[in-house]
Amino acid sequence: MEWQQSSVREALGKTLVELGDEVPNMLVINADLRESVKTTYFMQKYPERTIEVGIAEQNMIGVASGLALMGFIPFAVTFARFASKRAADQISLCVDYSKTNVRIIAAYAGIFTGCQGATQQMISDTAAMRSMPNMSVIDTADVHEVRAALRYAVEHEGPLYIRVGRDPWPVVFDETYKFEFGKGRWVRDGSDVVLINSGLLLPFALEAAEILQQEGINAGVVNMPTVKPIDAAMITDIAKNAGAIVTLENHNVQGGFGSAVAEVLVNSYPVPTEFIGLQNEYSESAPNADLLEKHGMTAPWIVAAAKRAMDRRDRHWPHPG
Repeated sequence: MEWQQSSVREALGKTLVELGDEVPNMLVINADLRESVKTTYFMQKYPERTIEVGIAEQNMIGVASGLALMGFIPFAVTFARFASKRAADQISLCVDYSKTNVRIIAAYAGIFTGCQGATQQMISDTAAMRSMPNMSVIDTADVHEVRAALRYAVEHEGPLYIRVGRDPWPVVFDETYKFEFGKGRWVRDGSDVVLINSGLLLPFALEAAEILQQEGINAGVVNMPTVKPIDAAMITDIAKNAGAIVTLENHNVQGGFGSAVAEVLVNSYPVPTEFIGLQNEYSESAPNADLLEKHGMTAPWIVAAAKRAMDRRDRHWPHPG
């Protein structure tokens, strides 16, 4: 498939400005990464509503928490690595335990970080954040989902963590896209096997579904941006009707979106499931296309995973249909 591409971090920066135009008590808090995460746009238009704390992510979270308690709507924007690791204690206590209305925008999430190297990649933040009792977690697939998720964030009550990529990325949705918190949505119908995606791997799921269709396999694709609270009802329904699932995520499969789906299945309707993502490993500095292939995230790898799930179903879990 040929995909138009658009920068997700540009979408992040420009959407924050649009929200600033509409929400007078919204603030953006930076930790010395304005150019990288494109919050420079907001600062240029609303310098009086921009707070720069410097290289002090722990302090950023504390400041954001205090401002939230004063009635402001703070967006704390930094790299996913620094948010989920360096400021983890502050997020746990000042945001999650205290149930403050802080929006943590985690840019450079996953491994596609513009050849910045493994030290800037974050492959365990979903696992860390979804383990916090009060935290909601969203992973975005393209520029339109970034915009829609940020717009939702203004109205969200409670702790919120949103994963955003960095680079130009395939555009799957269009301007009509509507984000529904806690809900998955069908992007392509299919019932032989269903590919459930959260985050940037959605275009490769669609490419895989097209290849499978050419082989006579009716593969569905579901996009599920809300990792927590996850759409358990939809996952259970997919399991009952298809009996074979592949999950996709720009994250380590241990503790991430695939694990969240597996937890639902174990408690509701266990079926053969394959997991596309990093397989308990770090990545490295390389072009995105090379990383996708190295970690088995491209369409051919997804096709192979779908066939494995179907084969296990047909051998051990005969489809009730």
